[in-house]
Amino acid sequence: MAEPELDAVNRALIAALKVDARMPIAALARIVGLSRTALRHRLAVLETTGVIRGYRVELGERLVPKVRAHVMIELRPKLGRQVIQQLKACPEVNSLHAVSGPFDLLAEVGCEDLDRLNALIDRIAAFHGVERTRSAIVLEDCFER
Repeated sequence: MAEPELDAVNRALIAALKVDARMPIAALARIVGLSRTALRHRLAVLETTGVIRGYRVELGERLVPKVRAHVMIELRPKLGRQVIQQLKACPEVNSLHAVSGPFDLLAEVGCEDLDRLNALIDRIAAFHGVERTRSAIVLEDCFER
């Protein structure tokens, strides 16, 4: 199936879902000015074509790691895939991004305390294929989408 046009209605639908992915169909239909049936059809097309790949759960503070950081990783040549597999096996690594600039990868990590974060960063730095790391601890979330 071809990717649907992102017309004003689809853009409004996506914007509403970004605010509340669990919004009832009737409320979404009112926001975008469609019937519930037409809205369900649009959602199905957006999901089937991969425009909408899923809906996420946002955890409450009790379950969010207390200390989060961004770890920038410089790789040794030709060892990137091996490092990515090692990072994928770490449950503390929440996401990993290939980036441009002086570092090759950016890992978003979370731990229960600073000691565990420090141990994780030491572990990552010791992975075969890692040249060096640099870290930045998240102090505050200004906003998230």
